[in-house]
Amino acid sequence: MKKRCCFIGLILMSFVVLSKPKLKVGIYRGVLLLNPKDTTELPFNFEIKRVGKKINLIIHNGDERINVEELKQQGDSLTVQLPIFDTEFKLQLLENGNMKGLWVNHYRKEKNAIPFTAYYNTSQRFINNEIKTAYENFEGRWETTFSPQTPDSSKAIGVFHHHEQTQLVTGTFLTETGDYRFLEGEANGNVLYLSCFDGSHAFLFKAIKQPDGSLKGNFYSGAHWHETWTAIKNSAFQLRDAESLTSLNAPDAAVQFSFPDLNGRFVSLNDKRFEGKPVIVQLMGSWCPNCMDESAYLSTLYQQYQSQGLELVALAYEKTTDSHKAKQQVSRLVQRFQIQYPVLLTGLSGKDKASESLPFLNKVSAFPTTLFLNRNHKVVKIHTGFSGPATGKDYEVFKENTERLINRLLQE
Repeated sequence: MKKRCCFIGLILMSFVVLSKPKLKVGIYRGVLLLNPKDTTELPFNFEIKRVGKKINLIIHNGDERINVEELKQQGDSLTVQLPIFDTEFKLQLLENGNMKGLWVNHYRKEKNAIPFTAYYNTSQRFINNEIKTAYENFEGRWETTFSPQTPDSSKAIGVFHHHEQTQLVTGTFLTETGDYRFLEGEANGNVLYLSCFDGSHAFLFKAIKQPDGSLKGNFYSGAHWHETWTAIKNSAFQLRDAESLTSLNAPDAAVQFSFPDLNGRFVSLNDKRFEGKPVIVQLMGSWCPNCMDESAYLSTLYQQYQSQGLELVALAYEKTTDSHKAKQQVSRLVQRFQIQYPVLLTGLSGKDKASESLPFLNKVSAFPTTLFLNRNHKVVKIHTGFSGPATGKDYEVFKENTERLINRLLQE
């Protein structure tokens, strides 16, 4: 009798093992439920792909592909740690290939867990109940106002590319403190839909084109932020010059700082490695997507110009004052982009603390903020924010101007 029970038990155990849901390779439609009350959904696409013996998750946003390697499956549970950022998915695999669970943003104390569902073998980003074959064209540059007619009103430039003879729309918004990175969506009739998910940003935009050609819409950032926005097509509109927003408190003010690197060694501009060399000083944080884009660019720049005498140093202002956690987060950024210049841990968090720690500046109004110093370590330019690769032409102009300045500083 005992042998028969053991045999039946083994059969049942084998059935449980064999029936364990599998993580299926292929394309998915992920949906973050921002507001369960009105079913506001933020969609994006990703794929599960086999790379050698590993399974990777690759997020799609326009031309961007974000490779996620830290996936851990135990039974029908799947944990996905997003690269660089301190966020993760906690998911359950379902028999039909779908997944459900939460996206958890550890930077936030409130509204930091958003319900998430992923639908297997679904490549369409936005699924509308009413699909219209005719649609408006949203191509161009748009003068944008967020929170219009309120004290918090701010300006931006919407840069949209409406792909020829399709409903597909990609683009971004430029602001004075950075861009909204890679947005992807569609036109459906007179409605524009755009979204982005990169592990930190969870952005959703919807706008209706008005009879006069203007746009009126809503913007959601995760589950914690909502505001309205309007836009008019205006290719001539410009934001304030990014080099005018932060300045020295005195024309000859000396740039001074001393913070530890990832090995605990204090670094300052008085160190021999910086002596007589032009230096770029980057104020950043590993939590900041625009800083991530700039770090990727500066890392490549350093590899190109370091042998000619250029030096770089980054000052990290993390979301946490826990030195161990800050070191872990910055180390992930350094590893991701193979950063070879020193990244220093300030132990401080936020723009106000950054301003206090760098009293030679009038203020730090955004991350990143980047200082360009000549061989005598005098400031020749301060650039606030960063227009990344999603901005297209604006990014190319920034790179051209930056590399022209570097070549001039190296020749002086």
